[in-house]
Order: sequence, then structure tokens, then C-alpha cells
Amino acid sequence: MADRILRLNRRRLLAGLGAAAFGPALEPVLFPTVRAQTQPGLALHAKSDVSASQLGKPDALSWALNGSGRDDAGKLRRGENLEFVLSNDLPVPTALNWRGLDGVQATEPLTARTPLAAGARENLQIPLRQAGTFLCDLRLLGDGQARPSRALAVIVGESEAVSVDRDEVCLLEDWRLGSDGTAIAPGTDPKGATPFYTINGQASLDISVRTNERLRIRFINGCQRTVVAVKIDNLDVRVMALDSQPAEPFLARNGALVLAPGARADVFIDATAPPGLVSPILLHDGKEARPIGRLVISDQPPIRADRLPPAPPLPATGLPAQPDLKNALRFDVPLGGPQPGWVTPASFAPSLTPAFRAKAGRTVVLALTNRTDIATVFHLHGHHFRLLDRLDDGWKPFWLDTLAIEPGATQRVAFAAEHSGHWLIEAVATDWTAPRFVRWYSVE
Repeated sequence: MADRILRLNRRRLLAGLGAAAFGPALEPVLFPTVRAQTQPGLALHAKSDVSASQLGKPDALSWALNGSGRDDAGKLRRGENLEFVLSNDLPVPTALNWRGLDGVQATEPLTARTPLAAGARENLQIPLRQAGTFLCDLRLLGDGQARPSRALAVIVGESEAVSVDRDEVCLLEDWRLGSDGTAIAPGTDPKGATPFYTINGQASLDISVRTNERLRIRFINGCQRTVVAVKIDNLDVRVMALDSQPAEPFLARNGALVLAPGARADVFIDATAPPGLVSPILLHDGKEARPIGRLVISDQPPIRADRLPPAPPLPATGLPAQPDLKNALRFDVPLGGPQPGWVTPASFAPSLTPAFRAKAGRTVVLALTNRTDIATVFHLHGHHFRLLDRLDDGWKPFWLDTLAIEPGATQRVAFAAEHSGHWLIEAVATDWTAPRFVRWYSVE
């Protein structure tokens, strides 16, 4: 499994076989009841970030937490309510798009929430009933605009103890900079532009770690269109979660992770090397490997005498271990280019015919066929899915909500239709000029 998912070469990278690696209520059967506490004073502004001169001043999500500016949502815990105000200070309508939030119909863009008009604001409250690495952005309506927008990581910690010493977020993003340094939005021609990658908004990031310290690093592909591989030399990289859901732990082959745009991977790294060792963090975009950061073993005394024992799996979230493939509803969903039923987000209307309908409680199998000559990224809203083996005789031991599919290939995925509502599906080719397309499906 690890060989297939994490092999670092151009074919595997561009094909995205790394497949990802965020209502009121989620179903109580999936998440035990936890006393809810509200995270107060959180405001999210969609505005032009005048401080980001390095990126040509792209539109950014700017957080203000309890009256102070910061670039993340703070420390959130499972069982809390994330309550915030979204203000649209842009001159165009916008829509907040989430990855990882299963069953939260009230936050679903286009089907449950209309785009927020320029100058408007709205209150939102999200029950955080699942821990994990989540992502939100303004990119659903961002194609062809004056500037691109940044993604924002939202981290929800487990209520149970997790055997790590430190938690780090590594948000990877791609930009196309014109000759004047202006960042070009996707959906437009980047001819002559220079590719530029950042990690947590910087050109490079150093992470200092002590010998025998265990890090949990949450890698997030916040790129607009690019499938990337992230490689860490000299240290074991153990994958613990993908796309906000726990996985059966496995070692990344050669320390490499392949992530489609929007995909997330939580990894544990034990710093077993001696002081002074530097482990480069490389980002490969299918054309070249670029240094994006370093893990540096500090000269401080070891944090403990010996390395920690292997970590157990992260706490389960209650998703069914074995999908009922025998009695599943099966649907073909062609991807790529102008296909019947697919529209751009700006043209979406709830009156459009859904891609499929399913009764709540049924297993759904989707045959996703990429009919183009370039890798295409599929994202399912509302539910996580299993990636099935070629003959539907098994599945990979992890859950995903994002998958990149090779040109001309068909991948089959299965999910339990647990959450009633109208949910989006997205598809976009891994090309800067490619438009984003959407459809919707119904669970009744």
C-alpha cells in the first residue's frame, strides 16, 4: 500500500495516487456526546492582505482571535463550538468552503448557503464533534479574480491523550508570480509567470527538534491546482491520519507523501538522530524538487533517554470499518472537461439535476472516470470515502475526501450515506488555467 501511495516519481506524482494525504449537527451515533464549549471572539475577514508583499498582495483570510490578529484559529478542541463572524470586505461575492466537515449541512456552500455579498457579514457556528486537520478557503468562487486567495488550516485536537511532544502545521501553497511580482489567480493564463511555493506563508521553514522528541506534523496541500510530493530525509515518517480521519498507521516509503490539492496528512516523526543533524524537507511538483524547509536536531539535551514506543492508532471516529459493497448503490461519475451536469460554481443552481440520489444508511459506490489527458482532482463534500481496489474486492485502510485520478483512469470509491442533505462534489484539472466544476448529490 505504501509503495503505491507514496512512490516519488513523476508519473505517480502527477497522477495523484497519494490521494490525499476540513448544521446543525453531526450524527450522534458517530461521535459520542461531549459537553460543548464556545470558542468566543473569533472573526474571519475576507480581504486584501496588504502585508503579503512577497506574494503580490493576494486576497487572504485574516483571523482576529479575542481582539488580536493572528494567522490561525487558535487551539480548538473536540466538543467545542467554533463560533465566528465572516465579513466579506472584497468587492465580489464569496463563499467559505470547508474540507473535512462531515454532515454539517449548515456550512455547505451553494446548496445550503448562498454566496456572501460584497460588504456583507454573517454569523456561523460549527460543532466540533470530530478531531482532525481541517481546511477552509474562498477558492470556490475565486477563479479568474484579480488575485488568488490563501487557504486556512483549522486544527481540532483530540479529547483523548495522544503520544506526541509537539504539534506542528505545515501549510503548503503554490503561486504564479508575474514579472512585477503580482500573484495571478487560477483560471487565468499564467504565461510567463514564475512558480513560487510557500510553507506557512514563508519561502522556507526551520523546525527545531530535540533528540528522541516526537513531532506530529500536519501537512496540508493548500495549493490551487498542484499535486505535490513532500519528502523528509533521514527520518521515519509514520502516517497516522489522512483528510481529517485516522488511518491504520504505516510508514511513508522513503519518507515521501503525495498530496492532491486540498489533501491533508498527519504524520508522526521520532527525532532519533544525534544533535546537529539536518533533515531537508523537499517539495516536488512533478518537475523539480525544491527545498521548502528543514528539521534541525538541536544541541539541547535529549528530551528523554530513549525513543518512544510505536504510537497506537489515533482514536476512531465511528465510521463503518467495512462498507456493504454487496448491496451498494452504484453510479458512474465522469470527470474532466465540460461534461453533462457539471457547471462552474458561479453558474450553480439548486434546481440542477443531482449527480445521484441515495437513501440514508445505504452504501454508495462511485466509478470516477477521468476522460481527459491530465490528472483531475475529485472532492466529495459531506462524507468521507474508501478507495477501493481495482476489482472491488477490498479497500485501502484509510478514509479520504479528496482524490487525484490519472488521465484516462477509473477509480472506485465507497462511502456510507450517513448524513441527509444536499452536498457538493467538485472536480478540477491540475492545470492553472483549468476551471473548477461542481455538481451536487442528495441523501434523503
